[in-house]
Amino acid sequence: MIRFILALALCLVTLPFASQEGWAQQGWPDKPIRVIVPLPAGSAVDVVGRLIMTKLGERLGQIMVVENRAGASGALASEAIAKAAPDGYTLGMATSTTHVTTAILNAKLPYDPVKDFAPVALIGLVPYTLAVAPKLPANNLKELLALAKAKPKMLSYSSVGNASQAYLATELMSTMAGVELNHVPYRTSSQAILDLAEGRIDITFGLLATMLPLLKEGRIRALAVTTEKRTEDIPDVPTMAEAGLPGFEASLWFAVVAPAALPPALLTRLNREINAILTEPEVRRVLAAQAITVELRTPEALRELIRVDIEKWRAIALKAGVKPE
Repeated sequence: MIRFILALALCLVTLPFASQEGWAQQGWPDKPIRVIVPLPAGSAVDVVGRLIMTKLGERLGQIMVVENRAGASGALASEAIAKAAPDGYTLGMATSTTHVTTAILNAKLPYDPVKDFAPVALIGLVPYTLAVAPKLPANNLKELLALAKAKPKMLSYSSVGNASQAYLATELMSTMAGVELNHVPYRTSSQAILDLAEGRIDITFGLLATMLPLLKEGRIRALAVTTEKRTEDIPDVPTMAEAGLPGFEASLWFAVVAPAALPPALLTRLNREINAILTEPEVRRVLAAQAITVELRTPEALRELIRVDIEKWRAIALKAGVKPE
């Protein structure tokens, strides 16, 4: 009897500690969930984030409050996510800009893109498209690179700055092909694409969803897409590898993240719910309109994607002589 009482007392002492996490999650979510988006309202990541989070709110039976916090190439929003309480009431949208290019090109970044986040779910990949001005006498990648070699630093290309993946994609192409181009930074990608159509810029790597209307109108010309496979939107356009640069790949990805130390049970549930949302035909139609190819991954696979991308693009930046600022 004494042994039974002692054993029961021991259970009563240890049970609260062993079950504290489970008890804390039983009522979740019992209040609105904040969702931080690193770009302004109306941007692609905002549109995608609101779609996914509206659906997630319906599945969780809770209100999702979207907070747009633009600035510093997404670093302001990412810092806010990283420093929030890991209680399941703060989620955030992440991209390969906020967690890869900004991370490797900002020497004073206030967060670690791997250690300070719980990777919740990958939404999908967005191809960049290598496009040229219609006046440029290059109908394919090989002709473009031959022209660039014949005129070192004469052909211009645009990006929204050194912290953009479009900039690094151009540097990757230049390094792999052994050509030198003239960088012209822009404040917005939309203005850069318009200037490309007007012939003020020769080359750009732009997001397909943004460029598609001008491509269909014939105002700019697509030479290649940067993903490993061709895209359904422009199936006749080859990949960079098919066009002459084997091994070239550069994609913008969208994902959902949370603060590090998010309880495993919540991480698992959020991943399961979002992956289920991504299989819905309506959601896939909206994402396809943004040229997003859906990919379902576990949190561990998303973390590995971030880690591998950081290593890849850091090596490219170093090889191109791009230093963190």
